[in-house]
Amino acid sequence: MSDEWRTPQWLYSLFAGWDDPALPLRTDGLTRAWGPRTYCNPPYSRPGPWVAKAISEARLGKLIVMLLQNDSSTRWWAALHEAGAHFLYIGERLHYSEAGPARFASVLVILEGRHPAPVVAVGLEEFG
Repeated sequence: MSDEWRTPQWLYSLFAGWDDPALPLRTDGLTRAWGPRTYCNPPYSRPGPWVAKAISEARLGKLIVMLLQNDSSTRWWAALHEAGAHFLYIGERLHYSEAGPARFASVLVILEGRHPAPVVAVGLEEFG
């Protein structure tokens, strides 16, 4: 099963004009600099490197919004929490045109560049 699912249009339209480093088939999202306002819907099978990159980019003063699986049992979730992220729960399972409804709940995670986040050791491959 692929995890190259596009964000539902109603949600994606809220971030029109924002940088999107995780567009399907884009391969440079983890290696290039992100824009000052970035929306990221990373592959759900391996969000750790994307979360680490988002935390790193937010520390540079950028506003980052991520669409992630709602899973507070993971190390990448703990890292987001330690970095001062805000978690906005989506009250229903998202419906993807490619695969129908998701099998899990999703959450929008916001990292504000101006938020005084504690320094934590985050490597791009640190999370699974």
